[in-house]
Amino acid sequence: MSSITACVRFRPLSSRERRDHGDSVCIHCVDSQTFVFKDEKEEEFTFSFDKVFYENSEQAQVYEYLALPIVKDAVDGINGTIITYGQTGAGKTYSMEGPSIIVCDEQKRGLVPRVVDGLFDGIKSSEGTVKYSIKLSMVEIYMEKVRDLFDLSKDNIQIKESKAQGMVLNGVTEISVSDPAEALQTLSSGIANRTVGETQMNMSSSRSHCIYLFTVQQELKKDNRLKTGKLILVDLAGSEKAEKTGAEGKVLEEAKTINKSLSALGNVINALTCGSPGKAYHIPYRDSKLTRLLQDALGGNSRTALLCCCSPSPSNASESLSTLRFGMRAKHIKMSLHAKSSEDKYAKKDGSPSSSKNQACERILDQLRDRFDVEDVVLLEELFRLSGILYDPGSPEDLDSAFEDVTSQTIIQLQHMVEELVSTVEELKNENITLKDRLAAGERSDTQRKDAGGHTSSLLHRVSGTLGSFLPWF
Repeated sequence: MSSITACVRFRPLSSRERRDHGDSVCIHCVDSQTFVFKDEKEEEFTFSFDKVFYENSEQAQVYEYLALPIVKDAVDGINGTIITYGQTGAGKTYSMEGPSIIVCDEQKRGLVPRVVDGLFDGIKSSEGTVKYSIKLSMVEIYMEKVRDLFDLSKDNIQIKESKAQGMVLNGVTEISVSDPAEALQTLSSGIANRTVGETQMNMSSSRSHCIYLFTVQQELKKDNRLKTGKLILVDLAGSEKAEKTGAEGKVLEEAKTINKSLSALGNVINALTCGSPGKAYHIPYRDSKLTRLLQDALGGNSRTALLCCCSPSPSNASESLSTLRFGMRAKHIKMSLHAKSSEDKYAKKDGSPSSSKNQACERILDQLRDRFDVEDVVLLEELFRLSGILYDPGSPEDLDSAFEDVTSQTIIQLQHMVEELVSTVEELKNENITLKDRLAAGERSDTQRKDAGGHTSSLLHRVSGTLGSFLPWF
């Protein structure tokens, strides 16, 4: 069992932070793994991580320590994940991409272009008896929907679970690439489709979680086996406080969704690190698309590294402290690593062909007949023929997983509806209280007018009686 590699990176002070607080910072370096952090109340905390990258750290240093071991493992068929986490404007996307993944100073190149080079370098240095292929996919999780950044028509991709492949994006675009230049050009087209917006803290703020997926497949010619390693890079959208970012309207709604998914990620981390050893307990992976997609990376079959990006400024001490505490919890997660391989489809001695599309559809329909009405199955069969959609569950567990996905989504939708109803009820209660106050005020005003009218009438009656007593004298 191995643990998540947890590192921290402090970016340089921004011009705005220098203007507001000068050169003051909230961290004091102890060594390359430990530092002292001072919060808004001047209270000091000591943190220790696997590696600390201070303001003057280079992009190459981050890659060589954090990513290079994972890249080498991916070439050998071991899954890997690299995640950047932190508040908005903390340097996550810069660490991941650099100023640009295609044209920029070598010194400023981010993790993505360096990972691409590392994968192809690893392939070139491998044995001649192994044949490699690399495929790319790229998606973003925007407003709790998984969107294909290589094909924007696929704007609600479903996440499936397979025993053989782990978490799978059903129907996502996969593009084969043969060299680093082609790979970077392909990824650049996906980056151009990513959702960004402007806030007071960031001119180009990520409004979605961006996921880069590299599938490295090797064909072992000696024993006719296929070995596959998946490398996932995750550039998380930053946590936000509306009073700092000035978010409103659509940007505010995006921020709420981002914060909610990051909270779900925090809940998964807590569940993985706070449970009793040897005791079964629930991990809420299905509470968000982000945690569902990262299920393998969090406690599963993957070598995972976390880069916590922080501002060193006292003005962001509260957010930085929250990021650091998240990183400290995450480093205690235990991972189970192993390379997966399968027999080459051409190595079957009996020479039997692989299942055809029609057979795959029939297997699905046979399993669904036990759960649906005949009319529903007929409709699904017609849809298979018309759209050519193919999903081979392979096992009852995969089919059950698909049903659980639908159930989970339904529960989440119902929870959202309940939250909206509760909010509406609260608004109606407040309006009812306001109306009652107005009605009571109106009744008091009416009573006062009546009392004033009665007093005036009595006074007029006394005056007229007095005048009447003088009239006989004239």
